[in-house]
Amino acid sequence: MNCPYIIFELVRSVGLQTQGQNMMTKFEFLLGNWNLEYKILKSIFSQGGSDSGKGTFKRALKDKYVYFDYLTKSGGEAHAIFAWDEKAKVYRFWWFENSGSFQTATCNFVNEETLLLNWHDTLLIQTFTKVDPDRVVLRMEHPDNQGKYEMVLEVIFTRE
Repeated sequence: MNCPYIIFELVRSVGLQTQGQNMMTKFEFLLGNWNLEYKILKSIFSQGGSDSGKGTFKRALKDKYVYFDYLTKSGGEAHAIFAWDEKAKVYRFWWFENSGSFQTATCNFVNEETLLLNWHDTLLIQTFTKVDPDRVVLRMEHPDNQGKYEMVLEVIFTRE
C-alpha cells in the first residue's frame, strides 16, 4: 500500500462513520428541562454573585440542531444553537443573550459525558459535564496571570 492510498482510506472511513450517523445524538444527556443554579465568582468579568433559573435543551429541525434556551430570576435570557459541521468535523455553537451580547464557539466531546467549548475571540473555555443522569455541571474558566485556568462561572443543572 502506498501513502496516498492509506490517506484516502482514512479520510473515506472517517466520512463513512459520520454519514448516516446523527452526530447530534451525543447531546442526549443534555436534552430536557433543567433547574439552574448559578455561582458567579469574583473575577475580571464580574463582582461575583449568584442566580437561578430554568433552561431547556431540545432537538430541532429533524435532529440537525440542539437548541438551548434559558431564563434567570434576574431577567437574563439566552438562546443557543449547537450544530455538527460535517466539513470541519467539529461542533459549532452560537450564543445569543437578551443583553445584545452574542458569541460563537467550537466544541467537541472529550468523552461521552463531557462537552468542551472553546469560545472564539476570547480565552474562555467552558465544559458541560454529566455528573449523573439528572445533574450536569457547567464550568466556565479563564486563564489567570500565571496561565492557569480559574473558574469564573459554575452552573448546576438539575433535571426537572
